[in-house]
This record gives sequence, structure tokens and C-alpha cells, in this order.
Amino acid sequence: MKLPCEIALWYTLPQIRADLARELVKQGLSQKEVAEKLGITPSAVSQYLHRKRGGKIRMSKDYRERMERTAQDIKKSPNESDISKLICKCCVENRTTGLG
Repeated sequence: MKLPCEIALWYTLPQIRADLARELVKQGLSQKEVAEKLGITPSAVSQYLHRKRGGKIRMSKDYRERMERTAQDIKKSPNESDISKLICKCCVENRTTGLG
């Protein structure tokens, strides 16, 4: 039996990180800034942007809008704790409503 958080760790979270990385770059942040905001390496951001890691699934319009709003909130937030909460909220919402 796999627990919901275990599934999220392997599938949901990489998808969210990939989509947020793409959205943050689209909103004007550099790859280095995105890496700092998301607590990941710049090379991970590059892999997300080039679809070598995560983010290979087509998502619904609602999901994409959620990622746009979350990216805007992350972009504004200087606080790592707030950013973690925003990502956790996305993960919970995606597990509740489904990713796509």
C-alpha cells in the first residue's frame, strides 16, 4: 500500500515543481532565482525547462491557472516557509481534485 504523500513525492511534486519552474521563468525570473525560490538546483530548473525531468503530462486549464496564481504568489514571497506552504497547498489540491 502506498500512502498519499509517498505517491505525491514520486509523481505529484515533480510535476508541480516542473510547472512552477516553467511558469516562474515565463513570469521573468532567471533560472538561478527560480532555483533559489523553489529550493532546488539551477540544473534541476534547466532539466524542468527542457522537459528532461517532470512535467511531461498535459494538464487541465484549471491546473494551469492554479500554477500561474501560485507562481505569482511565490514570486512575491521572500519567505521560504510561505513558499513551502504554497507548494504544499498545490500538492494537496492536486491530490484532492486530480492533477489534470
